[in-house]
Amino acid sequence: MNENNEVLEFIYKDANMGVESITTLLNTIKEKDNKIKKVAEDVLKDYEKYLKESKKIIHKNKLEVKEESMMAKASSWMGIKMELMKDNSDARIADMLIKGLTMGSIEATKKIDDYKDKIDKDILKLLKELQNFQEDAINKLKKYL
Repeated sequence: MNENNEVLEFIYKDANMGVESITTLLNTIKEKDNKIKKVAEDVLKDYEKYLKESKKIIHKNKLEVKEESMMAKASSWMGIKMELMKDNSDARIADMLIKGLTMGSIEATKKIDDYKDKIDKDILKLLKELQNFQEDAINKLKKYL
């Protein structure tokens, strides 16, 4: 796989995981009175934007991206549900979101460092925007800890 494809696949999978995880989280707490919902919805909208943008570039370049397995998706879904059954406080939700965003941000930073001179400028720009969004979202969520 060439570097452009690898980075695009990362952006797609990271954004897709964010969309699926936050959608599950929001559906789980929709009947609750959490103050963090608005921030989580904003993070979801941003992830949806990166998912859409990465899909557009993938489609334009006629690339194929391997989807996460149903087992991985089910495991993530169950993990979120179980965690929120134990504790659905804003602090716990912020902690979960921050951990997910941090993992994505760290991986994006590594990819930027590894591929900044090897990939298409538009893909690099999208990767940097994703990483910046994740860092900003982490900072917004910290006040709920």
